[in-house]
Amino acid sequence: MTSIAHSGSKSRREQTRKQRAGRRYLAGGVVWIVAVAVLLAGVVAVNVAVLRLNIALDRLGNERAKLRAENAALASQLSSAAAAARIQALASQKLGLVPAQASETYYVDVTPR
Repeated sequence: MTSIAHSGSKSRREQTRKQRAGRRYLAGGVVWIVAVAVLLAGVVAVNVAVLRLNIALDRLGNERAKLRAENAALASQLSSAAAAARIQALASQKLGLVPAQASETYYVDVTPR
């Protein structure tokens, strides 16, 4: 009878060892699941941040294109405002100035002697 009782206690020990081992594997699996979930959450957070940056970059690109078009329009205005014919016409109309005659034009020599 002692051998039967002894073998019964061994089987209980083996069962408890197996249960403990099973719990360890289960706990290890839960840890891995949590670790993967945290990593996936990090990937999602990075993707959201990149998407926000891309939206801001697109907005800035549109603003840049608009400013370049405005600069081109202003350069065109400046070019037409500075045209010699326009300046001559404004000088004669508003100020009453006339171009100098070639016979009345002379040069002054300022070189030291």
